Amino acid sequence: MNRRQLQKIGVPPHCVAVAIESLQTAASQGLGMGLKGKRARQLVARVVAAPETFVSDTIWGRLAKELLAEHEHARQEPIPYRTWGTDIDEGAHVQMRNACLVPSAVGAALMPDAHVGYGLPIGGVLACQRAVIPYAVGVDIACRMKLSVLDLPVESLDTRREPFRNALERGTRFGVGCEHKSAQSHAVMDDDWNVTRITRERKDKAWKQLGTSGSGNHFVEFGVVTLSERDAELGLDAGQYVGLLSHSGSRGVGAAVCSTYSQIAQRQLSKQFKNLGRLAWLELSSEAGQEYWAAMNLMGRYAAANHAVIHRLVAKLLGAQIVGGVENHHNFAWLENHRGQEVVVHRKGATPAGQGALGVIPGSMADPAFVVRGLGHPESLDSASHGAGRRMSRRQAKDTYRISHVRRELAERGIEVLEAGSDEVPGVYKDIRQVMAAQQDLVEVIAQFDPRIVRMCGDGSRAED
Repeated sequence: MNRRQLQKIGVPPHCVAVAIESLQTAASQGLGMGLKGKRARQLVARVVAAPETFVSDTIWGRLAKELLAEHEHARQEPIPYRTWGTDIDEGAHVQMRNACLVPSAVGAALMPDAHVGYGLPIGGVLACQRAVIPYAVGVDIACRMKLSVLDLPVESLDTRREPFRNALERGTRFGVGCEHKSAQSHAVMDDDWNVTRITRERKDKAWKQLGTSGSGNHFVEFGVVTLSERDAELGLDAGQYVGLLSHSGSRGVGAAVCSTYSQIAQRQLSKQFKNLGRLAWLELSSEAGQEYWAAMNLMGRYAAANHAVIHRLVAKLLGAQIVGGVENHHNFAWLENHRGQEVVVHRKGATPAGQGALGVIPGSMADPAFVVRGLGHPESLDSASHGAGRRMSRRQAKDTYRISHVRRELAERGIEVLEAGSDEVPGVYKDIRQVMAAQQDLVEVIAQFDPRIVRMCGDGSRAED
């Protein structure tokens, strides 16, 4: 019997090697006559179903003990987690409690922008020992924020509006599967893309998508950055600046990595953990775990390069220089030390907020984003929200709002929306100011970005000429 057949009848991944050794022992001791196919499956299945009756068996005893140890790892109650904020739907809490049943989980937290996702809720933070959960990282691996400060006068946003529009229109592309007309250059494409079959086969596609923004809540926008006092780390004095802010991730290749390795993890789940579904994990020491970890980190570098190319192209079209900035992932897993042990910290829609760490937390197309410095709160596992958080589904949003109406309302407030969908209007999001107020012990605000010209993936409705 092979590994896949053994797992199919309920042998946990960690016990497969012992099961194979037990079958080989049975064969070597002359018990192998007929111990193939259906008979082998039936015998191993009996050990899996009642391992306590085989503990003293000279052949199956070791497998039985391994199986019993595996059963002992199943949690009867979820580990505790702390929640920041109160405007969080019960569905997110249900998902969080379920995530806290993962056997390797040792720490968890829920951010104030939390809402329902797949597996781990958006805004969920989960620390695990020696295991990584692809869906706790998310489909858009290394989705991130990047803010660049430009050497342009703030008044140019009004006096030279057309060049800003042109830079956003030509500097990137939006839409599912979108690609640049000509491949862009970046050193990330010289990295080793052979770390997994998925990345190797999709390298050419990834190259074509380098510098594109995709769909959903991804955006590129200009706005005004305001600092109330000088910040040495940013290298900027108090005042107002033109800012370029973007939100996107690892595009199609990142989604393929997540899907592939989550499926592998789910196939390996033993029967007692099948209810965890998309919370299926890979042991870091396993071959699949090592492959996923390498691919995830490559996607992190690729997503950073994606933003770098967008900012390079947009700034060049505008004839501007980048004089400062800040960026961060918010869909990723990190090896960190917490509570005296090394753990894998999954932040799905959560911003790293360790002591002194800089990050960007956006609001909506109508509301500010905030440049923050982490305070390193141990109960949040050094994390903060990644944005305002949705308050309604995309379907509900499209049934409720029309982007054309919202665009006119925002224009009266001095915010120009070049392109966007009705599912991304301000009303679908929580109040970012309330979210920030709920996490004052997680981050301190050092600057504010107020949007002025916004571009997202549209739903067929574009700004009038």
